[in-house]
Amino acid sequence: MPSWWSQWTRRWLPDSLLGRIVLVMALGVVSAQLVGTMLWARQLRESAKAESLIAGKHLALNAAGTLRFFRDLPPAYRPIVIEQLRTMGGTRFFVNVNRAKVVVHPIKNNALVDAVTQVVRDDLVRNLQTSQVPEVAFAWPEGLQVSDDGRTVQDLPESWVEATLLLRPRPAPVLVIQSEFEAGRWLYLAAPMPDPYFLDNANPLTYDRVLQQLVTLATVLLLSVLLVRGMIRPLNRIATAANAFGSDSADHSVPETGTTELRRTARAFNQMQARIQRYMVDRERLFLGISHGLKTPIMRLKLRTELLDDDALRGDFHEDLDDLDVMVNSALQSVRDSDIHENLTLVRLDTLLARLARRPIYPDASIEFNVEVVSVQGKPLALERAFGNLIDNAVLYGERVQIVLGARGALAVVEVRDFGPGIPQAAMSTAFEPHVRLSHGQQKNRSGTGLGLGIARNIIQAHGGEIRLHNHAEGGLVVTVLLPLVSNSD
Repeated sequence: MPSWWSQWTRRWLPDSLLGRIVLVMALGVVSAQLVGTMLWARQLRESAKAESLIAGKHLALNAAGTLRFFRDLPPAYRPIVIEQLRTMGGTRFFVNVNRAKVVVHPIKNNALVDAVTQVVRDDLVRNLQTSQVPEVAFAWPEGLQVSDDGRTVQDLPESWVEATLLLRPRPAPVLVIQSEFEAGRWLYLAAPMPDPYFLDNANPLTYDRVLQQLVTLATVLLLSVLLVRGMIRPLNRIATAANAFGSDSADHSVPETGTTELRRTARAFNQMQARIQRYMVDRERLFLGISHGLKTPIMRLKLRTELLDDDALRGDFHEDLDDLDVMVNSALQSVRDSDIHENLTLVRLDTLLARLARRPIYPDASIEFNVEVVSVQGKPLALERAFGNLIDNAVLYGERVQIVLGARGALAVVEVRDFGPGIPQAAMSTAFEPHVRLSHGQQKNRSGTGLGLGIARNIIQAHGGEIRLHNHAEGGLVVTVLLPLVSNSD
């Protein structure tokens, strides 16, 4: 997979499973709605255009009849008929006769308006059988001029226009037709379309339709969030139990609920936890059995070597048996130090480190102490064993020791620095392995077992922490311990 794709996903994708599923659901719903809306909008526009063109043809037919009627009407009767139409009704048009063409500001940049206008104009020419092309335009009623003296729709009595034009509560577009039926006489016709709000029918992004799409999207997202939260809740329980497992002796089994896959995962976790606990118990029993089983034969062999006449041979036997005794005791110590059965409690690291610094392995050791008040949740004896091993190593292999304790974000940070030769970079990866000792350590402490760092790491990791090693720029080894922080209070 290209690196740019990985960088993009890390930057923009949510980190949580809930966030990613909701994002995918949202993108899917929005994409489906966009594609569906585009197809529906196209069909809607075509349908609205077809209906509007048919309505325009009917309106043009009525307008042609009205124009012929007034053209054939004697001039003296025209004002009387217009007055009757205004007061009594009888036509769908608002009618007026002007001496000149009235200026109308048409609706612009609307393809549907242009198409209907052209159809009405063409049908009028065909129905009137005249070479003169009438003036046809759609306009909004606000400020629409109706006479050559400058009067607008708003200036007319309400009774004149309420039966023909739609002004309230929402103004509708008005079709205005002007035709010069005599020299200096222009018949002015104004009427809405049969469907007054025909422009809305062609617009897919009306308030009601957008609101419907948003409600659909919000409903899908809400249901997705509720569903996904219910699905990942068992995973969160498993993650919490996995973090807590090993930090104490309590049972951290998780309920086997949810879907088939989640139940199978929870069951596998519980079985794994039970197997590990059985293994730990069996291991402790095994080493205890080895302890009791080997100490007596070793002691018996030591006594029998005293019967040997050859002093050199007797010395070799004693040396081999002493090494065997040290190996057995070291293995038992490793098990005991890593498996300290205590309850978790609040531990003041500053107090614990101060107590260890007051009684180092060498009474005259030089220890610099710089700590803050920091508390963690842990096992006091186990933490004392871990930090004791680190401080003892620093005292044994360095000329002096520097201990620094502080808080860094959500972590308690302990740095134990010695001023010895440090550890070669190539040996850093094996420093925690059992019985690994460097030449400098063997010279300084011949009785060491090479288990101290490994025991300390096991204890710190059991507390959800981490140990890091690095050589100081000015010389010496720095051991950094990171533990989850509880509080900085007393």
